[in-house]
Amino acid sequence: MRQDGARSPVRRGGGIELRGIGKNYGATWALRGVDLVLGPGESLALFGPNGAGKTTLLKILATLVAPTRGSGRVAGFDLRREQGGIRESVALLAHGTHLYEDLTARENLLFGAAMRRRSVPLDALLTRVGLAEAAAERVRALSSGMKRRLALAKVMLAEPAVLLLDEPFTNLDQAAVALLEGYVGEVLGRGGSVLMATHDLARGYAACRRAAVLVNGRLIHEAPAQPGGLEALRAAYVAATGEGGG
Repeated sequence: MRQDGARSPVRRGGGIELRGIGKNYGATWALRGVDLVLGPGESLALFGPNGAGKTTLLKILATLVAPTRGSGRVAGFDLRREQGGIRESVALLAHGTHLYEDLTARENLLFGAAMRRRSVPLDALLTRVGLAEAAAERVRALSSGMKRRLALAKVMLAEPAVLLLDEPFTNLDQAAVALLEGYVGEVLGRGGSVLMATHDLARGYAACRRAAVLVNGRLIHEAPAQPGGLEALRAAYVAATGEGGG
């Protein structure tokens, strides 16, 4: 799916390894000594209240923000010294859609494919995410749900080794949720890794194979996602945050 003559990105497979990752903004520490290992074919649902540090962690993994402390590897690349390799191997579905409002849906994907040096059957991709009839519509005219589907399509064309998801269920109907969950399975099936940050305990727990709770920048609970384990996770979440854990 790459353009003829285009440089193919160097890939080293999925995987995340973080050691003592910390991030401060002035006197405020968003992350405090986070250690995390996520192997190829593994997925982790990361739960936590607003301000826990979830989005900051995803931005560090995507090389959008530099850590203040600690070290790590993402998709086999050093977090501090090989950021170009990480960017070639990672895709982030952010809480915001980050689309070009004055371009059409198809033009957004065309631009994304050019940036990623991919040759992608865009019409098939638009059909897959249910936007074939909206391909020529400018993004500003699309509904919130349609924008989320288009953002997911941009992630799909990247073919990431590491998939990062920030509140991915926002503005998705049931069909789009099923599409997202199916794509997560595809990434894992080809040996990729998935890290999902979400407030939705039930959906996140069902979509991933491991679950963790992040509070005040620290991982305070981590366990395999297994039958009957959701209530234990919910109890740990409520105990740590005082929130209902819905």
